[in-house]
Amino acid sequence: MQAQPVTRIVPIVDTESRIDEYDDIVQLLMDHRADDSTETHKLVLFIAQSCMGDNHLWQDMQLPDRAALTALMQKNFPVLFAKNSGNMKWKKFFYKQLCERADIFICKSPSCGVCIDYDKCFGPEEPGTLS
Repeated sequence: MQAQPVTRIVPIVDTESRIDEYDDIVQLLMDHRADDSTETHKLVLFIAQSCMGDNHLWQDMQLPDRAALTALMQKNFPVLFAKNSGNMKWKKFFYKQLCERADIFICKSPSCGVCIDYDKCFGPEEPGTLS
């Protein structure tokens, strides 16, 4: 029996034009990983690359739904998971964390609960909608 070639199910995203952004997400995830295993390191790189996509993160990761991504985050990045206490969309949450790390505060309101863009960050994530 001849081996079948490996087929990519996840499109490769051009990270070169956004390398600083990619590196920042990698560092955020590495700083919050549950362990130092090779598998977790590969997961960090996969999540960071998926963040460069245009869809919801769970969609770009080819997961069945947001709940699967949330479970993955809880298991592999428990401290980061705990920081997302408001259940913000994961990609938006990562970028909010990056802004806070850089002391950049771009939100329009003093708190998420009174922001006019609340649904963009915390609303449901349906297939076919953009992140």
